[in-house]
Amino acid sequence: MEQYFSATQKMEQEVMFPSLLRGVFPQQEGAAPAAGGPTDLYERYQLLKAIKPMVEKGLASVSDQSQSDADANTDTSSDDDTMDAQLEERLSHHLAGLQQVLTHLTRDTNALTRRYSQILEQINLSEDQSSS
Repeated sequence: MEQYFSATQKMEQEVMFPSLLRGVFPQQEGAAPAAGGPTDLYERYQLLKAIKPMVEKGLASVSDQSQSDADANTDTSSDDDTMDAQLEERLSHHLAGLQQVLTHLTRDTNALTRRYSQILEQINLSEDQSSS
């Protein structure tokens, strides 16, 4: 989770001109093509920026919910052990899925940031050559 937030923070700090990503496709840096068809890195950038607050809000609401659930569950019954095992299994399944999604988002974010840096380097090189 920290890697995801670190990657998105780095992307937000480095990508000063997102419009430079228009027309640049992820296949150019080895990323897998999007399932919904070809999207340029500008669209990916917008998507990654839109997802971050949802992840942050989701984490906050999960923390709030688990605190209210803990307060509400003060009595115990014989079915608690069975329910706990089922909840544990479901939680493990969902956390594994969340981990896969966050790993994918982190990889995309890092690839986008790398590609943006390459674009800036190309621009600087062409400016240096034209001024010589």
